[in-house]
Amino acid sequence: MTASPDFPVLDVSGLSIALDNDGVQVPITQDVSFSIARGEVLALVGESGSGKSLTALSLLQLLGHGLSVVAGQIQFQARDGGRTDIARLGRSGHAIEALRGARIGMIFQEPMSSFSPIHTIGAQIAEVVEVHEKVGRKEARRRAADLLGKVGIPDPVGALDRYPAQFSGGMRQRAMIARALVCGPSLLIADEPTTALDVTIQGQILELLRALKRELGMAILFITHDLGIVAQMADRVAIMYSGRIVESGPVRDIFRHPAHPYTRALLDAVPRLGDIDRGRRIQPIAGSIPNIFEVPGGCRFHPRCPVAVLPRCAASAPPRHSSGRHEVECIHGETELAP
Repeated sequence: MTASPDFPVLDVSGLSIALDNDGVQVPITQDVSFSIARGEVLALVGESGSGKSLTALSLLQLLGHGLSVVAGQIQFQARDGGRTDIARLGRSGHAIEALRGARIGMIFQEPMSSFSPIHTIGAQIAEVVEVHEKVGRKEARRRAADLLGKVGIPDPVGALDRYPAQFSGGMRQRAMIARALVCGPSLLIADEPTTALDVTIQGQILELLRALKRELGMAILFITHDLGIVAQMADRVAIMYSGRIVESGPVRDIFRHPAHPYTRALLDAVPRLGDIDRGRRIQPIAGSIPNIFEVPGGCRFHPRCPVAVLPRCAASAPPRHSSGRHEVECIHGETELAP
């Protein structure tokens, strides 16, 4: 069986995550839906506390204690055409473990916490190959060295026997990318992978991910709060606020014609070249993401929204409007969407 080109690598539908608070289910994300095609990059964007990272962790059943998927589907299609609803799998067992690291790779914001400090880089990368592909240690080390070289680590064979503390931050991040890709996954989840890096190293890592995506034909879910990175990396973007996706569409459409007040606020908060010469001032977003125990009724953004219509926006959930692939959840959406 081969993968169907008409079916996305990842199709998330109606995903809701809740926290068990002494027997009471507290919603964290609600009705989250998005898909990623083969060779496509989808950026999931929002402020800290929007629910981006929890959404990413749920895709591999890695949610912490008390958190669980309470509704929705996470349909994954591997290169061999096999389809799995990850939402129906347990947190442990052969089915989910066969996906983690082999068919779905994940890179995190802080590589030092992702590697064991007492084992060599080579041992930790080779272990992924040994576990998932049942090859011998020699072949696993060869594969690990090949990929370390591919991600730009000098002397990859020698690097196999070095420890994480002997790598710089940028080299550790490259090594983590190598570990995530060593089994040739269909999907890569990158959760704020460049936040802790300086600008020069950040640019190198982004270019590396672009090159690997082209070479391997992977789908990538790129989680970030940085719209500058979105402009460089993504084909499509989903804007997340307080556990809901409020706007989604092709990057060009979203950047040229943002339809949701929150998206416009995020873009207004981004510094741009020539701002001083043009007299443009960065506009920070007033207020903050609501606490999960104090989520406002109606549109969750309405307390911070400069164009909220009260009491309507506080009383009822906003309608969803669509114009082709561009969707927005807002009462102003129909007039704001580009024709």
